[in-house]
Amino acid sequence: MKILGIGNAIVDVICKVEDSFLEQHSLTKSTMKLVDEIEFKKLLTNLKIEETVSGGSVANSIVGLSQLGNNVGFIGKISDDELGKKYEDGLKKENVEYFYLKKKEEVPTGTCLILITPDSERTMVTFLGTAGKINENDIDTNAIKKSEILFLEGYLWDEGEPRKAFDKAINCANKVAMSLSDLFCVERHKKHFLNLVKQKLDITFANEQEIMSLIDTKNFDDVIQFSKEIKKLIIITRGSRGALAVNNEEVFECSAKKGLRIIDLTGAGDLFASGFLDSHVKGKKLNECLQNGTKMSSKIIQVIGARLN
Repeated sequence: MKILGIGNAIVDVICKVEDSFLEQHSLTKSTMKLVDEIEFKKLLTNLKIEETVSGGSVANSIVGLSQLGNNVGFIGKISDDELGKKYEDGLKKENVEYFYLKKKEEVPTGTCLILITPDSERTMVTFLGTAGKINENDIDTNAIKKSEILFLEGYLWDEGEPRKAFDKAINCANKVAMSLSDLFCVERHKKHFLNLVKQKLDITFANEQEIMSLIDTKNFDDVIQFSKEIKKLIIITRGSRGALAVNNEEVFECSAKKGLRIIDLTGAGDLFASGFLDSHVKGKKLNECLQNGTKMSSKIIQVIGARLN
């Protein structure tokens, strides 16, 4: 297997809202907020659902890699309930091998409410459900050992059982990539994420805000310097400024595509990772990897949701 992802197995519920809805519910645009099941259901009460789809950041990337013709797999915790079945079917339909045997859990399958405002920005409200209860026993070490790259998401990292699951997975992987996922995650786990980036990861995906928060800087030049010093492959997306990769002393840049009809920014980073990793496992040069990542993210922001049909 080329790439095995481990992430939050979450069903995305996509809704269009006005900015006033965010203000009314004290939500910060373009970020992710964790809520309990009661608050989640309350928010959903007055909303019209546009689409429901199997989601989760790394799962989106893995589906993108499958659509590009790669042999891929995924591990994520679901419950044997209606959403869990929907989730598993969604992956199988996309030719993703699912290395998890679902059973009836105390907590239901996780759900993420994706709120799209008129400016195409997405704000996420997540009820992690059983996805956030992942533990060491859920990790299929044989599947990890047989894959070239293990791809993890920052959303999944948390103290306790998820951290043990992360450590177990990393310790038996051939090569480890991870997305920092969200500014909220970085600020919540800064010390641990910094250690992961410096010591455990071979490849780190981050956007500009996440990486700057990680190293506590307001100056992007510091990010380049930090990346050169740790001598790991760091990939940074910068929205309209394009993307860049730092590998040892070398810096590669790729500009963003212009004149796109942007509908929804959901999944832009996830599909960027798909394109980048697709080229990377095929042995392409870093500038080609960046171009392929940019091509995939450009496609996804022109449709609703984080999956290409």
